[in-house]
Amino acid sequence: MEQESPQLGFEEGYVTVSGARVFYLHAGSGPPMLLIHGLVGSSANWRQMIPSLAEHASVYAIDLLNMGRSQHLGGLDPRLRPTARRIVGVMDALHLNQADVVAHSHGGAVALMLAALYPKRVRSLILFAPANPFSHTSDPMIRLYSTPWGGLLAWTLPYLPVHWQRLVLGRMYGGAERVLDRCLEEIVHCLRNPGTLRYVLCILRCWFTEMSRLGSALQRIRKKRILLVWGEHDYTVSLRSGMKLHRKLRASDLVVVPGAGHSAIEEMPDRCSQVVVSWLSRQPVARVAPQKDVCRDHAPKTALNPLSHSM
Repeated sequence: MEQESPQLGFEEGYVTVSGARVFYLHAGSGPPMLLIHGLVGSSANWRQMIPSLAEHASVYAIDLLNMGRSQHLGGLDPRLRPTARRIVGVMDALHLNQADVVAHSHGGAVALMLAALYPKRVRSLILFAPANPFSHTSDPMIRLYSTPWGGLLAWTLPYLPVHWQRLVLGRMYGGAERVLDRCLEEIVHCLRNPGTLRYVLCILRCWFTEMSRLGSALQRIRKKRILLVWGEHDYTVSLRSGMKLHRKLRASDLVVVPGAGHSAIEEMPDRCSQVVVSWLSRQPVARVAPQKDVCRDHAPKTALNPLSHSM
């Protein structure tokens, strides 16, 4: 385990897993908590939540391989099972026998597979709009980016004018005006890394096969203690799919965050931290009945789906 100088109260470091360097942030003490980001995300996506979570837990936020500050490797298997195995390797390197796993979007799909394959390593799951087999909102865009023309489009996205980038990202933030400058810069920076973008396109090419495999794996964790958290205005991974997932996972709880989009962890970090801490301490959390118009399993016609940490 290799540590770097702490910044802003975080300990930064690297662990080596199968010969590759994995970056992590650490803060706090107490029960271990592992944070997993979404597609084209990084540990930085959790920075606004970590201080609150670290008051109650020993928090580790990792950069998955080929993302963020972790090592970029050609030929890395992008499927859910190998990714879950690599996370177990990270846990071993950090000496975490078990942890509460908090994950967002595509990271949530990885976390579900992790719990299915290694149930003793996962004490509980807290999932923010996890990608799942029941959401078809983003299927057209995934199919597009899986084609040669879609791949070409993906390479041009990070170089669009800023106002276009903001408009595109508005889909997952519940409006272009809610896209934070810091988040926009981080996403564009990630997408401009050729290794990251190639890896993301590999993930998208096997997306539907992997969602089918995840659907079969859900049976193994139907009694697992799980919290599902959805933004009220999530047009990337539909709230309707969250309701179906909630019914499939019989021991799960579902909380809807009013006014939030797909990236509630960055839009409303204080509220999301409160939900996590309350649930883990077995205190009741406020539940909000979703409005009828947010249960549609399709996005507005004018919305665009970027290659970002939206899945």
